[in-house]
Amino acid sequence: MATAICATGFKGAMGLPSSFHGSWGKSVAGEDYSMLLAKTVPGQVRVAKPVRSRPMMGNVNEGKGLFAPFVVVARSIIGKKRFNQLRGKAISVHSQVINEFCKTIGADNKQRQGLIRLAKKNGEKLGFLA
Repeated sequence: MATAICATGFKGAMGLPSSFHGSWGKSVAGEDYSMLLAKTVPGQVRVAKPVRSRPMMGNVNEGKGLFAPFVVVARSIIGKKRFNQLRGKAISVHSQVINEFCKTIGADNKQRQGLIRLAKKNGEKLGFLA
């Protein structure tokens, strides 16, 4: 079976020559599509920067949880700077206790990290991080 090649150089479907001899870029009115597109689209298109929400400063846990009122009162009595130092020390000691516990039971790093995340979530729920 011989395959025919049309004027454009492409083989037709099933070996038959194609009856299409025009250009895909021409419209019915004879106007070139790329020229039409160049007329409608400006030379430089400006794209606006996406609007980003500003990060919220402050604590989202303020006033939530069983111990939140005590934490707020303690912070106002001893001062914010000293309170944050004490809270950081308490969190550090608690993390060390979790690390020692994981060593004792033979837990790996992934399990240890999971326990520390759980402690943080529980602290947020109870209001210790208010």
